[in-house]
Amino acid sequence: MAAAENHHMTDSDERQMLDAISKWIEKKVAPVAMQLEHDDVWPADLVEDMKEMGLFGALIDPEFGGLGLTATTYSKIVTMIAEEWMSLTGIFNSHLMMAQIVQRFGTQRQKEYWLPRFATGEIRGGLGLTEPDAGTDLQAIRTTARRAGDKYVVNGAKTWISNAIQGHASALLVKTDPGAEPRYSGMSMLIVTKMNPETGEALPGIRNGQKLEKLGYKGIDSGEFVFEDYECDAELSLVGGVEGQGFFMATGGLEIGRINIAARSVGIARRALRESVAYAQTRKTMGKPICEHQAIQLKLGDMAARTRAAELLVEDAARAYDTGARIDMEAGMAKYFASETAVEVATEAMRIHGGYGYSKEYVIERLYRDAPLMCIGEGTNEMQRIIIAKQLVKRNPV
Repeated sequence: MAAAENHHMTDSDERQMLDAISKWIEKKVAPVAMQLEHDDVWPADLVEDMKEMGLFGALIDPEFGGLGLTATTYSKIVTMIAEEWMSLTGIFNSHLMMAQIVQRFGTQRQKEYWLPRFATGEIRGGLGLTEPDAGTDLQAIRTTARRAGDKYVVNGAKTWISNAIQGHASALLVKTDPGAEPRYSGMSMLIVTKMNPETGEALPGIRNGQKLEKLGYKGIDSGEFVFEDYECDAELSLVGGVEGQGFFMATGGLEIGRINIAARSVGIARRALRESVAYAQTRKTMGKPICEHQAIQLKLGDMAARTRAAELLVEDAARAYDTGARIDMEAGMAKYFASETAVEVATEAMRIHGGYGYSKEYVIERLYRDAPLMCIGEGTNEMQRIIIAKQLVKRNPV
């Protein structure tokens, strides 16, 4: 997959890229996804393929070795892969959220140091936001970073971190001024690594806690980070070189994450719909295919309409992101509607499949397990609805 500048990719270039990924999915992903998912095995070979295809640098500027894709093209890739195995998309999306924080807010030295390593997948990671007592309410975090000369000393714990175990780095949200009011003004963002990027040697003061067992979303590791007097270089680690900006960096990074979640949701819904349409034509009851029964037709009609509406909301949010404007309302609408659609369509698909939908031999049970995470990840849907309402009022003052 050749690098393509952000705004210079032609329709033909995009088609070629999507076609190459489609062939990879068919040849490499489809034959192993079911078994890897059920065994909860990290897909090492597929990760190497994704490195070679440049997916870990998908949104990173070509200046730093990335593909420089638009969010519009990127969301199409995410949806395609999620149709076959949603977990794979989390491995590179969580990583790209970390990369986007450096690309959007980092100093020039930080960009030159981190982004080329991120783009190749040499250093992979994710966002270190969530803590045992802080999820959607990011301002409640307790992990601290104290300045000590040219270093920061970090103490605390993070949980539900994607790529925590198999990855190498994290964009870590910390409190550099725990007593600050308002709370968000005392929060900063650090890039931290488990090993020395130059030598590969393990660093002291940082360790992984347990790997978290999950209902779905298997293959990708979700784990814990524990920091005990962990030291990192202040100049390289403090994103942007200024304390107190971490909260805004975290929420800014979540915009592309919400588009990604929405795109994944569309992939889940598309696959559930496709499997249902096929099954409904081959399964017979009362002497005819079940697709000829009105009850099934009503389900398929709703599933198709909702899936298409979700696709259009993702396209809308991705185009808005590409303009560089603030898009928390568009991203929130896409994430909220598409994730709820994924749950509804996966549930209806299971009902259409009957007992077979409950079997691990069919993909439906995996879609059914994966879909609920979409309503939780990158900010709960309850929070999305509040964000949408607030932005709606702000954009339409009386």
